[in-house]
Amino acid sequence: MKIRLDNQVAIVTGAGQGLGRSHALALASRGARVIVNDLGRNEVVDEIIAAGGTALANTADVADWQQVQDMVKQAMDAWGHVDILVNNAGILRDKSFLKMPMEDFRRVVDVHLIGSANCARAVWEIMRDQAYGRIVFTSSSSGLYGNFGQANYGAAKMAMLGLMNTLHLEGAKYNIHVNCLAPVAGTAMTDGLLPEPVFRLLTPESVSHGVVFLCSEQAPSRKVLAAGGGSFAIYKGFETRGVNLLGDSLSPEGVADAWTEICDESRMRELKAGFEQTEKFARQGAVAAGIDLSS
Repeated sequence: MKIRLDNQVAIVTGAGQGLGRSHALALASRGARVIVNDLGRNEVVDEIIAAGGTALANTADVADWQQVQDMVKQAMDAWGHVDILVNNAGILRDKSFLKMPMEDFRRVVDVHLIGSANCARAVWEIMRDQAYGRIVFTSSSSGLYGNFGQANYGAAKMAMLGLMNTLHLEGAKYNIHVNCLAPVAGTAMTDGLLPEPVFRLLTPESVSHGVVFLCSEQAPSRKVLAAGGGSFAIYKGFETRGVNLLGDSLSPEGVADAWTEICDESRMRELKAGFEQTEKFARQGAVAAGIDLSS
């Protein structure tokens, strides 16, 4: 079945160029009405309208709560609902950690994390009341795996997973699906960092196909979709079974002695919520201590 987004309203932040522009155009091509948010560029609105779509420009700074509220009000005043939010806005302030001014750390976190939280919070009640919503946060391999000189960016991007995990749980009964995108694309942010042939291969458009899916009725929830150059994969966080230490073995030396077993991946599994870890440790501790939890 062809994915259509007719009559749905989407907000795409940082949509003036690069990935955001591509996302906005892709959503509009499937019938969505799009708020094209960017601090300075509005040509994307003209592109969407020229192609027969519907779009409005918005210049809100996503790190500013009042401006974000005004952006959502613009969408509501124009079309009466908001169904899709793609949090794409971002900046870079790269430096090795020792040389990084804390102002640069804070600004990157403000735009990526606080900006995404602002936008999600501003549409959350709308989506809850209409019992439908699709939210996409933008993570990065810099957060999932680390990248030299990007402590600020990596921290903010890994935080997207924490935000996704909790909003997935809180939004489930309201049919609000929340996912993350971890994109690789040749954009202004990566220009000069990749060999030219690779840069041309990793088009933003190839990533946006995944975004359209994550914004559709068929979308999953609580997934991290890695995408680039036509390749798609799912990132998952697993936890090893671990060991339980008792008595004299419950010591720093005991942890060191058991380190190989602690790291053993043979029985690791994906946890679905934070309390599952608490339950796992409580159960393993009870078993080791001979405590009957069946009663």
